[in-house]
Amino acid sequence: MIKHNPPSPEPLHRAIARFGGVTVLVVGDLILDRFVNGVIERISPEAPIPVLHGRGETSAMGGAGNVVANIVSLGARAIPVSVIGTDTAGDSLVRMLGELGAETAGLSQQRGRMTSSKSRFSALNQQVLRFDEEEIKPLDETERAGLIRHFRAALAGAEIVILSDYGKGILLDGVAAELIAICREAGKPVLVDPKGRDYARYAGATAITPNRKELGEAVGHAVFADDEIVAAARELISVHGFDFVVATRSEKGMSVVGPDEARHIATQAREVFDVSGAGDTVIATFALALASGADPVAAASIANAAGGVVVGKRGTARLTVEELTGALFRSHGPTAHKDAILDASSAARMVAAWKEEGLSVGFTNGCFDILHAGHVSLLHAARSQCDRLVLGLNSDASVRRLKGPGRPVNDQHDRACVLAALASVDAVVVFEEDTPLALIEALLPDILVKGADYTIDTVVGADVVQKAGGRVVLVDLVAGKSTTGTIGKLRAGSTS
Repeated sequence: MIKHNPPSPEPLHRAIARFGGVTVLVVGDLILDRFVNGVIERISPEAPIPVLHGRGETSAMGGAGNVVANIVSLGARAIPVSVIGTDTAGDSLVRMLGELGAETAGLSQQRGRMTSSKSRFSALNQQVLRFDEEEIKPLDETERAGLIRHFRAALAGAEIVILSDYGKGILLDGVAAELIAICREAGKPVLVDPKGRDYARYAGATAITPNRKELGEAVGHAVFADDEIVAAARELISVHGFDFVVATRSEKGMSVVGPDEARHIATQAREVFDVSGAGDTVIATFALALASGADPVAAASIANAAGGVVVGKRGTARLTVEELTGALFRSHGPTAHKDAILDASSAARMVAAWKEEGLSVGFTNGCFDILHAGHVSLLHAARSQCDRLVLGLNSDASVRRLKGPGRPVNDQHDRACVLAALASVDAVVVFEEDTPLALIEALLPDILVKGADYTIDTVVGADVVQKAGGRVVLVDLVAGKSTTGTIGKLRAGSTS
């Protein structure tokens, strides 16, 4: 059975909220990524090649190191286990992992190994050269014994395992198979980001996460359409005993294929700057979601949203819980309006994610008991002032205190649902106080919007927003539809 409908948003957000309690054991090839930026202004007199004038250099962890970085960035705990060289690149990786807060006891530095390093040279954000320094070779007997020993010691404290295979040698010659067997014996799920054409080395893993090209290479022919993806994945499941396959499909999203059911998850359309490390983010997020209680389809939906964020960043990227929450919020679209009804803490995370993307956030508030043209006009005008609009809604108890025991006519759930369904409203937050001051202090919107029947001096929270560098906007109202006079007069800071 093949399904295309997305999962409900509620379990996705519940899973993300549990990320902080998860520990992931990560085994694989650690790579040092260097990014050298500069400008090209002339051709070398020595040869017909451009001369790059350096303007700065940054370093990041690639390969399994980027998987670890994403796990930690998402608030979880990561334990890396690998073998690297006693060289400058290896020393840098150990230092960076330590600074990140990851445990480094499982990293073995050996004189006989070279730490993989990739240097990318760019001019005006265009990569002009990549320089790789690496030696691909399997672990020797001593290195392998040490890695297995570290792995066994760390496994008891982990909920899930990731094998990040970049083909540099750590998982060659049966190491992956031995680790998978240990996980199966311990009852721990193990996910594999595969490399190469021979997936027999990963037999018995819980799941593999190939991209579409890798999936085709594994079965010996190209795959494109949904049914081809499903057929190829099920062939691998049958031959190698995987529980399921998660296939990433670039602009077409992801597919989760089991023996009896398949689900296709559409991607989020956004500008793609760089795909470096996107697969690392996907498997890190998928593992965290799965370990947090999400089923494979829900976990893939979360991972799909995560991948959509990092391809919009330059370089080997990682993401935060706030960015992931924001991406999931967008992914359910305007029809999933119930997902736009948030509590204050969730709204604060959402606002932070929007601001991180460079979006301006507006805020307005009121009781909105009986929705009329004046309300709709106010909200439309407010949304025109910003990229995202948060609406603070007085709770039922708050409305009764302000308007009397006969109000509200519509309870807060109904009011919130109606308002969240409006195209001009991006999020609704119910607050219990008589004024939204505490909510404004928590969100710190860029723009605070009220009707022109107020003055800036009487707008609750105006001083807070202005002190934080924001502004207050008073918008014109529909004649005869004053937001404060439709059904009685409210105290300052609330609308009808």
